[in-house]
Amino acid sequence: MDAIFSAFAVLLFAAVILMIEGAWLWWSGAHGSAARRISKRLRMMAASSDGGSERVDILKRRSYSGYPALEKQLRRIGRLALLDRLLLQAGVHWSVAQFIGGSLVTIVLGLLLPKMLHVPLLPAIGALMLSIAMPWLLLMKVRGARLRKLEEQLPEAADFLGRALRAGHSFANVMQMVGEEMPEPIAGEFKFAYEEINYGVPMNEALHNLALRVPLTDLRYLVIAVLIQRESGGNLAEVFSNISRLIRARLKLMAQVRVMSAEGRMSAWVLGLLPLGVMLLMMVSNPAYIRVLWSDPIGVHLMWYALAVGVGGVLWMRKLIRIRV
Repeated sequence: MDAIFSAFAVLLFAAVILMIEGAWLWWSGAHGSAARRISKRLRMMAASSDGGSERVDILKRRSYSGYPALEKQLRRIGRLALLDRLLLQAGVHWSVAQFIGGSLVTIVLGLLLPKMLHVPLLPAIGALMLSIAMPWLLLMKVRGARLRKLEEQLPEAADFLGRALRAGHSFANVMQMVGEEMPEPIAGEFKFAYEEINYGVPMNEALHNLALRVPLTDLRYLVIAVLIQRESGGNLAEVFSNISRLIRARLKLMAQVRVMSAEGRMSAWVLGLLPLGVMLLMMVSNPAYIRVLWSDPIGVHLMWYALAVGVGGVLWMRKLIRIRV
C-alpha cells in the first residue's frame, strides 16, 4: 500500500510540474517578448504588402559602435557608410567607432611626441601627416592583401561552381558548397551570400551585395554571367569554365608584367628613399652641417622645394611602372 501511495505521489508531482511548464510555454509563445516581436514584424509586412512604402530589413545591419548613443550619432554621417564598406572589404573586425578612435589616438600621438622630443617644425609636420595617414594606409594595405587573395582563389571557385553545376546541384546549393569546402576568405563571402538567400533576399540582390563586398572585376564578370543566365538561360557551367580560363590567363599576364617591371619598381624605391637616407646619415655624422636646412629660412625653402620635387618624382615613376591589365 505504501509503494502504491508513493508512486501515486511521484506521478502527481510530475503531472503538476508538466502542467506548470506547459502553461509557461503557452504563455511565452502567445504573449511573450518573442511573440510580440513576431507579431510586430507580421503587422509591418502586412502593411507593406498593402501598398505601404516601408520595407522590412530581415538582415542584421552592421553596427558602427557598441554604444547606442554613439551609434545613433554616427549613423547621421552619411560618408561613414563608405568607411564601413572599406572595413567590410578588408575583412577586419574593427567597427567604424573603433577605427575613428584609433585614428584620433594616432593623431594625438603625432601632435604630442614631436613636442616632447623637441623635433623641428618641418619633421613635426611630416610626423603629423604620417600619423593622420597611417590608419588609412594600414586599412588599405589589409584590404589590398585580402582582395589579392580573393583574386587568386577566384579561378578555383569558378571551376568548383562549374563542376558542381554539371553534377546536378542548384546554384544556391553550389554557393553553400563553396562556403563549406573552399578556403578563406572566398569561402566566407560565398557563405554570407548563401545565408542572405536563405533569409529571403532575392538571388540577384544577394549576388549584387557579393560584388559590392568584393570589388573585383573578375568577380563582377561572374556575377553578370549568372544574372544573364537567369534571365535568358544557357549553359552556366560552360560559362564558369570560360571565366576561370580568362581569369587564369589574366593573372598569368599580370605576373609577367610584375616581373618585367620589378627593376623599375626597385629603382623607384631606391631613388625615393635615397634622399631621406642621406639626410639621416648626415644628421648622425655631422648634425651642425645639416641643421642649416631647418634653422635658416633659405634652408627651409629648399627643403620644401626638395619635398615637392621628390613627391612629384615618386608619383611620376609610379605612373610609369604601373601597368593595368
